[in-house]
Amino acid sequence: MKKRVLITGAAGFLGSHLCDRFIQEGYSVIGMDNLITGDLKNLEHLFPHPDFEFYHHDVTKYIHISGRLDYILHFASPASPIDYMRIPIQTLKVGAMGTHNCLGLAKAKGARILVASTSEVYGDPLVHPQSEEYWGNVNPVGPRGVYDEAKRYLESITMAYHSFHKVDTRIVRIFNTYGPRMRLNDGRALPTFIGQALRGENITVFGDGSQTRSFCYVSDLVEGIYRLLLSDYVYPINIGNPDEITLKDFAEEILKLTGNTVKIVFKPLPPEDPKQRKPDITKARTILNWEPTVSRAEGLRKTYEYFKSLPPEEWYKQPKEFQSRQE
Repeated sequence: MKKRVLITGAAGFLGSHLCDRFIQEGYSVIGMDNLITGDLKNLEHLFPHPDFEFYHHDVTKYIHISGRLDYILHFASPASPIDYMRIPIQTLKVGAMGTHNCLGLAKAKGARILVASTSEVYGDPLVHPQSEEYWGNVNPVGPRGVYDEAKRYLESITMAYHSFHKVDTRIVRIFNTYGPRMRLNDGRALPTFIGQALRGENITVFGDGSQTRSFCYVSDLVEGIYRLLLSDYVYPINIGNPDEITLKDFAEEILKLTGNTVKIVFKPLPPEDPKQRKPDITKARTILNWEPTVSRAEGLRKTYEYFKSLPPEEWYKQPKEFQSRQE
């Protein structure tokens, strides 16, 4: 029988690519999303597939899946600052209640579960590069605390279910990832820079641009997640590309790629914006035999071609408006 996998956050950027991968690998896939930040356009190519089902559901509510379930990948969560600062309570709830519900489902089904954590658990790091042993430098009541602490709680409850209930768990710490199906105006550097270039606007860099990021192409990330799921390693593991670049240099790469002649303008740095971000992927290399293979030049070209192919109205599309009332 085909193995059956549930992927939460399936209509999002990463979730939809994971659905593609598991369909390609011959799994029966259930995609689940409440569409608060996800978009069904990311999944519509899978709707005719006999091995794909979609459940429109909020994972902070009780999750019912009939029949056997072999794997759960919990990727439901706002992932960009523009989202989690507008919907802070939902962000906390999906990290806490949503993870709790997914773990409970894994326990009931005897399924292996992989949960999506993030490099944000390291906060504004005092250690560089960041290894899994670093505990982080996080302000729980700061502007990014709702996302940072949601993911730190996600890791804690996952390990508790592993230790106390013997649930078969995996934890991936995802560093900056990019590729097709990102939203142009989600507040993250790469889609923001490309969106501004497409619209002929000046590219906005916060601070002096000396802060660094390390960008991983989505196919590399999906490969790392797939290997982690099928491995025997239960502790957090970094998946990302250690090729570090300053945001000023990155903006210049985007300008060169797009052939645009707009300027780079500098604005004040948001509070608690991480100054450095680079994964130590020693564990991924040794345990999973994984490392990224797509160069930034190749990945940026593919991503730019995707964004450029979108209807021009998508270039100007504003972020989703969320409910003002948060329960």
